[in-house]
Parts: sequence; structure tokens; C-alpha cells
Amino acid sequence: MLFSPATNAADYLSIPGNQLASVLSGPDAKDKAKVKPFSMRASPVTNGEYQEFLQTHPEWQRDQVPSIFADASYLHAWTSPSETGDVQKLTQAVTSVSWHAAQAYCESENARLPSWYEWELVAAADEQHADARSDPAWRARILSWYSESSDQSSTKISHRPNYYGVKDMHGMIWEWVSDFNALLISPDSRTQGDPDKLQFCGAGAISLQNKDNYAILMRVALLSSLTGASTTDNLGFRCARDGVEERK
Repeated sequence: MLFSPATNAADYLSIPGNQLASVLSGPDAKDKAKVKPFSMRASPVTNGEYQEFLQTHPEWQRDQVPSIFADASYLHAWTSPSETGDVQKLTQAVTSVSWHAAQAYCESENARLPSWYEWELVAAADEQHADARSDPAWRARILSWYSESSDQSSTKISHRPNYYGVKDMHGMIWEWVSDFNALLISPDSRTQGDPDKLQFCGAGAISLQNKDNYAILMRVALLSSLTGASTTDNLGFRCARDGVEERK
């Protein structure tokens, strides 16, 4: 049996609440999303952590999970239903995991998947600023990461924290969010910035004038094309919790 390295409790970091000019919002200040304080995992969930989860939740092993909860590519690269088979991969981000499986894992940590607004808020930060989206150099760096082929990119955690202390929000893997199936792009630009549509179905549509956030729009396009059972070789996840963690 391939054991994962000893792991401590997952590191959740406090994220203060804020208003967010989301790519899903309209151009006016009134369209900003309000994000309540929450906590987020500092790093994506790793193969080793997910392997431990499968030991205690065998119903999510590859040969046990119903097809309605995970497609045929679920953990397909693992050598067995419960083990990755490569000790070097244990500290890498887990991928080929469905939304249903990711949510089940987060629940095992008394957590949940982050919402899109929560993920976008944290992803807007660089190493020094809570919102670096207006910085052309930062946008260019992100686009260069996204332009790499899947063969060039790595699922190895980089341990390079952003302003909040959260690592690898860009450039390594795509990540599930809780409301992925509400991220609908409306072809009718007249619906952009409609708060009611955004609140109820997420189709209050991406502001297509905001092409500077192309890398984030790519995320929305990918996530909106998936189902809860979908898996891909570069799609993983991290978890979040309501409220903030107590400082130690």
C-alpha cells in the first residue's frame, strides 16, 4: 500500500469580505458583488490528501462511484481505485475529480467548495495587492501561464502565496466552484449587468467590454461547459468555509 506523507489539518486562511467588480457584473458600481468574510484553503487539495479521503470514504473510489457522480475519466491515471501509485505525485494537486467528488471531500473537512465570487476575489490578488487586475504586467503574467499546454504545466504546488497567503490560484490547474453551473454567458449584450439575472441564474452576463480579464473569462467558459460528473486532467479544487478562521 502506498501511504501518503503525514498531513496536518488543512491550512485555511481568513479572507475579509469585500465588494467585487466581477467579470459577471455590469459596468456600474451598483453591480458589484458583495462577498462576505470567509476562509479558503491555502493550496489546492493534493493527491495524497485525496488518497486519505478515499481510505475513509470508499464510496468515492473509482470502482465504486456511480457514473451519475463521476464520468469514466475520474482518477483514470491512478494505478488503483484508491491509490495514485506514485509517491512523487502525492504532494501534487489532485485532478480528474468531479464536482460531486470535490464537494464530498470538502464536506469531510467541514467545508464546501468556494463560490465563483469568492474564488474570483482571491484570484484577483498578486503578491502585494488585493486587486491587481488593473496591472498590465500581472495580466500578462497570468495569460502567459494560461497559454502553456497541459504538457508544459505542472500540478506541483509552487508555494508562492498571493496577498492573502493563498497559493496557485492561476497557472497550475483549473478549479471547481460551488456554483459552476450558474456561470452562463449570455449572447445578448442587453442583459449585461442585470442584477436579478445574476442573482437567480448567473446569466447576468459577462461584460464583454472587459477584455483585460480574458484569463478569468476563460475559466468561466470552461466551467460553464461542464456537468457535475465531468472530470479533466487539469481540473482540481480547493475548499472554503463560511466566516473566518481564528488567528493562532
